[in-house]
Amino acid sequence: VTLRWLGATHCDEITPMLNASRAHNADSFRAALHDWRSPTFSFVFADTDGAIGYQCVGRIPIRHNWDRGYRPGWDPAHQWQAVIPYAGMPALANPPAGWIRTANNRTAPADYPYPLSGTWSSGHRAERIRHMLEAQDRFDQADFVRMHYDVRSQRAAEAVPRLLTALANVTDSQIQIAATVLHAWDYRMEANQIGAALFEVFFRQWCRTVAAARFAPETAALMADVIGGLALMLLAEDQVGWFSAGDREKQIVAAFRATLTELTSRLGADLDGWTWGLLHTITLHHPLSSRGDLASLLNRGGYALGGNAFTVWNTGSDAHYAANLGASYRLIADLSSSPPVLWGMDTAGQSGHPGSQHYCGQL
Repeated sequence: VTLRWLGATHCDEITPMLNASRAHNADSFRAALHDWRSPTFSFVFADTDGAIGYQCVGRIPIRHNWDRGYRPGWDPAHQWQAVIPYAGMPALANPPAGWIRTANNRTAPADYPYPLSGTWSSGHRAERIRHMLEAQDRFDQADFVRMHYDVRSQRAAEAVPRLLTALANVTDSQIQIAATVLHAWDYRMEANQIGAALFEVFFRQWCRTVAAARFAPETAALMADVIGGLALMLLAEDQVGWFSAGDREKQIVAAFRATLTELTSRLGADLDGWTWGLLHTITLHHPLSSRGDLASLLNRGGYALGGNAFTVWNTGSDAHYAANLGASYRLIADLSSSPPVLWGMDTAGQSGHPGSQHYCGQL
């Protein structure tokens, strides 16, 4: 098996970055990115004249045959024919809607003339951003701060009604009490929400169930992390016969029962104490914290956190539900004021020196 990657060829990203830093408007910023080759990024930009833009940068290979997976590299149909030209990469310039959003979602329409990888996110975060941008006509800094920390889960909004339908006729009292909590939940992954913990633990259990139905155990463990799209569809119906006839509803109930067992094991028997923030905590680990007792001096965190990997406030979720990724830097720019104003936040703070008063000062 051999691997070909464009990033292993000559790539000069320093020059495009320097040119972008010298750009004086949206058009010159877009032009400055022309020679960016790898990795593939999404850039959004605006200027003081009111122009806004989006540009996907990088180079993506074109092949005659776009089958996924391993390829016979000696077959010319599978070899690189060219790369998508810069002018053909997904882009937007002053769209009529007046706004641009990108959140790891597919950034090209269905009729895009070139094949893309298909490894984008579910689109739930981008959908939520669109809903917030379409909800009002004018915005100020506080509005965008609120958006940065928005924790409504569009995935939960789709999944929970389907789950409750499957649980409606179950007589188990514990399941019905938990279902009542989910019914009252507003789909916000807030740290103090019991519904958030119930849903997130259930959906992970459900993904394991879906993967185990068709894959061997060693493969199912890997597939469970990437099978969420199918798992969401299977909560509503099984058009592809993934489960045996009549087995889907039983599997949903079993996964929910496993959810209650897991939460009891982790957080105790009292459902009123099953808040998302007890599972979803953030800790910043210093590179030297594994040496001796330095962790107690250098690490920061252990705080309850809202959000997850499917909310606009993307805080991720590791194997134990802890927050493990997200925006380490945030900014809001007001280009309408004179001079323009920018607010920024660096999660850790302005200093990496543990003795500094600014060490983790913005956590």
